[in-house]
Amino acid sequence: MDFKKIKSAHEAITRDMNEFDKQTGNLYETVVDLSKRANQISSTLRQELVNKISEFSAQQQAAVADGVDEIYENREQIELARYYEQLPKATLIATQELLNGTLCFKRPEKEESDL
Repeated sequence: MDFKKIKSAHEAITRDMNEFDKQTGNLYETVVDLSKRANQISSTLRQELVNKISEFSAQQQAAVADGVDEIYENREQIELARYYEQLPKATLIATQELLNGTLCFKRPEKEESDL
């Protein structure tokens, strides 16, 4: 699933707490699941950004090796930074996934006890 396409608010919204514990039956388990998913989203976004920035730094190093003294800001690099700054926070994306019903989580300890 591409979490960048999820339409989420860019600011925190007051929500009904009863909506959060419907799937798990426990509000605290839901909070743990949301935090784990937010960490996954955050690390994925960070890795993508690092990979894209490393491409720009490689281009700048090549320009320095060619003898260009002045390193200028690349328009693509600025647009990339703006794009990632405008994305909603990872916690808001994870919350929207939960409310949409697309967040999937498993409890291995419960599955083993059911056997």
